[in-house]
Amino acid sequence: MKIIKEKSELQNSIQNSEAIAVYFYNDACAPCVTLRPKIEELITENFQKMNLVFVNSAQFPELSSEYSVFSSPTIIVFFEGKENFRVSKYVSVGEFRDKIERYYNLLFS
Repeated sequence: MKIIKEKSELQNSIQNSEAIAVYFYNDACAPCVTLRPKIEELITENFQKMNLVFVNSAQFPELSSEYSVFSSPTIIVFFEGKENFRVSKYVSVGEFRDKIERYYNLLFS
């Protein structure tokens, strides 16, 4: 688990990863806390070539605003440095997996 604290660090992570999910969260957000281990497990078990990083929106609001994230949790998925999709608030793990799988398989198969 990698927690991002600076804009340059986040930009470098996105640009240097073929596939990355950026999880914006807030510790005061119950869905954020509940969803986080499920997303970690999903990516670790199913998408080994994808990186996962975390941004605490409460501690680093400038990072959230830079990526137009105004609700928690929000997960933005990038492939080859470009945003492919994002999900916010009430995230279905199954739907999230299906969305990643489509792009992931195109890139890595």
